[in-house]
Amino acid sequence: MKRKYLLLLTLLLTISFTFGCSSSDTPKASFEKYINAWNKNDYKTMYSILSTDSKKSISQKDFVSRYENIYDGIELNKISVMPEYPSSYKKDSKGNVPIPFKVTMNTVAGKVTFNDTASFKESNNTWYLNWSSEMIHPDLKKGYKIRIEKTPAKRGEIKGTNGSYLAQNGYIENVGIVPNKFTGDTEASKKQIADILQVDVNSISKKLSASYVQPDMFISIAKLSTDDTDKMSNLLKIPGIMITKTPARVYPLKEKAAMLTGYVQNISADELKKLKTKGYSRDNVIGKAGLEKIYEKQLKATDGAEIYIDSNYDKKIKTIAKKAPKNGKDVNLTIDTNIQSSLYDEYKADSGASVALNPKTGAVLALVSAPSYNPNDFVLGMPSDKWNALQNDANKPLLNRFKTTFAPGSTFKPITAAIALDAGKLNIDEDKKISGLKWQENSSWGNYFVTRDEAYSEPANLVNALVHSDNIYFAKTALAIGKDAFLSETKKLGIGQNLPFEYGLETSKITSNGSIKDDIQLADSGYGQGEVLMNPVQLASIYTAFVNNGNIVAPYLNSDKGTQSKVLIKDAFKPDTINTIINDLTQVVSNPEGTGHGAYMPDLPLAGKTGTAEIKKSQTDTTGTENGWFIAVNPSNPKLLVLEMYENVKGKGGSGYVVPNVKSIFQQFGK
Repeated sequence: MKRKYLLLLTLLLTISFTFGCSSSDTPKASFEKYINAWNKNDYKTMYSILSTDSKKSISQKDFVSRYENIYDGIELNKISVMPEYPSSYKKDSKGNVPIPFKVTMNTVAGKVTFNDTASFKESNNTWYLNWSSEMIHPDLKKGYKIRIEKTPAKRGEIKGTNGSYLAQNGYIENVGIVPNKFTGDTEASKKQIADILQVDVNSISKKLSASYVQPDMFISIAKLSTDDTDKMSNLLKIPGIMITKTPARVYPLKEKAAMLTGYVQNISADELKKLKTKGYSRDNVIGKAGLEKIYEKQLKATDGAEIYIDSNYDKKIKTIAKKAPKNGKDVNLTIDTNIQSSLYDEYKADSGASVALNPKTGAVLALVSAPSYNPNDFVLGMPSDKWNALQNDANKPLLNRFKTTFAPGSTFKPITAAIALDAGKLNIDEDKKISGLKWQENSSWGNYFVTRDEAYSEPANLVNALVHSDNIYFAKTALAIGKDAFLSETKKLGIGQNLPFEYGLETSKITSNGSIKDDIQLADSGYGQGEVLMNPVQLASIYTAFVNNGNIVAPYLNSDKGTQSKVLIKDAFKPDTINTIINDLTQVVSNPEGTGHGAYMPDLPLAGKTGTAEIKKSQTDTTGTENGWFIAVNPSNPKLLVLEMYENVKGKGGSGYVVPNVKSIFQQFGK
């Protein structure tokens, strides 16, 4: 009987131990639960572990809001709590168990570290935390506050040559309403304001009726460019309107360089989540497109910040963390803002792309894509209807045309000729005996013919073929080169490979799948049709070989990082070939019958090549469009090479539509 009693007692003790001691029956278990909630910003769970006396000193609502406000204010992005558990728990004189711990926090002002001691009290076999505000920080006594002050840093600016700016730190105008001064017929005034700003009147009413609005507050309703003087003048006539200057990113060239510079906007929540450890805070802007995005790391400014404890009497008690502001570094470009502006202005209602560069050094002087958008609109705040209009615009103002590729048309003919000359496949004096306006190699081509625009009386030799831009001549030349050689020689020029250039460009290519399927495709490729697609920057860079003894010079945009006259491809063409090509391209302009004669200037002799690329589904397609090209350089003083491409020139004179515009750029900047 006694043995049964002992077994029963043992069993009861085991059950009591197993079920009567929960995981929170030790100070360590309670603190682990508290720390786990702390790491997750689960302030309600943290509060549930507080002792009864602690809960009397602060409500759950105030507890949660205090942690949220402080951690949000210091922009806490990571917290680590490391306790030092004793080997055995010893109660102090009050019957509490102390547990030392260390806290490390990453904040907007840098790392914050402190040591403290948590005190646990037992009640009904459960351990609770004796909490005070000093657990947020040991120096945060009751009634004290944690404050933060930021010192703005300056984002690096994007500069062109001669101290000109493409993106700079300037000001915008912040338009707001002071409610207690907004008197009279306020509904009529709202409508008047909405009409001036071209916004929905309801958006103004919504901002004025927000719960936080006080009678004497400045309620921002819109932002304007400093150029909007008429709007500001009309707005200031309305009682209650106030306009203040606000620091902001400004793009002086507006649409003229938008595709080049891109733009900045406030960092998004998703971006901040990824970049918190990179020194970003919620008040930062970040490059969203163009060079602003490409050079974000260099341009980025890191604001200074100080976190400190303030007494009831607005007295700074102690600085917890402090970080000095760090300005971003400027990006210095080779861009000549005058050339950039003039090239863009030439497009007016047209669309296309332009490249201007120094063919001897490789410095890119202008990169234009038209039409475009005003990057300042993104800084001022892009209304959804305006953004939708940009996206749905048939002229595609958001398409970066100098980044993409196009059929080069006849501008590719000098490249075909140079390849053939180097390979010994072309006699410059040979008359290819071409007659009529269409030709095919043999009857196996069926109904397919290579066509040309005119039949000329001169011999069908190289110079005349370039002067008259004879498609048939260069189709025959491509066939003489052969498919494999044509592909391998164009590859040596970098076609089909990424051009090493700061601004990522689409890759030029001869064919879509790496092979030329038949002689028809090869023939078409010889005069820049078929599947040939060229990026404007890469095409311009290949043309530098014609004034650099056959060497292709690497284009560069960043004057601090680029290397002048860096040879990208050495001996791309032989010297004799170059002399022949450049002399013939001079005839394209100087000869009255030349397709580029519209750019002829006796005092500024140019060498150039036109191109009219047909964009159509088949040879019989009459609904297709045409893109017009003209590339020119002054071979006697090669400091400027200009490429202009215009879309949809059908019915406007083809490439002849482009020639006068290139001439105008040389008249302004090429002498």
